Amino acid sequence: MSNNPASARPRPLGMFPRLYRRLIGPGHRLRLSVLVVLLVLGVTVGGHLYAKRLAANDIAERDATIQVLRSEGEKLEAKYSDQSAHLAALQAKLTNTQAELDAIMPSENTYHINANQSLIAGDGHLTIGLIGPPTNQGITLNINGKQQSLAAGDTLRVAPNPSTVCHVEVRSFDMFKAVIRAVCEIAEPR
Repeated sequence: MSNNPASARPRPLGMFPRLYRRLIGPGHRLRLSVLVVLLVLGVTVGGHLYAKRLAANDIAERDATIQVLRSEGEKLEAKYSDQSAHLAALQAKLTNTQAELDAIMPSENTYHINANQSLIAGDGHLTIGLIGPPTNQGITLNINGKQQSLAAGDTLRVAPNPSTVCHVEVRSFDMFKAVIRAVCEIAEPR
């Protein structure tokens, strides 16, 4: 026996001295290595399972967000379609209203002439008549007794008297009528 009492002997460090002796003591190094490997393996498996759970939650949230965005996209697409249809209807209504307004009150100096009809235009300086129905290529106008063949977009300069110059423009025509613009102005002296 030793002379030193039990309290004088050095004690192993730590809170659990028996565990410490069993793990670190002689011949127990293998136990410590196995315990460390098991601990590392447990942390690795636990971390993997925890990450998998987090990823599953993220995927579920992503799928829910995609569903919400798809439904919102479909709603917006339906709203856009409705607005496009409404816009087309309003455009058609505007076109019809403009045509009705032009029929009631045509633009200044613009005249609708039917086949074999004549009218006085250009502030009373011109007598314009549409001879026969319009053809595919153009129309024949009688302007102050002179026949002129014109196509859509053509402009004819007419001088009914030396002090007045008139411009007759064929705006458009179809099989039944022609749209003519006639403007007269005072000629500039030369």
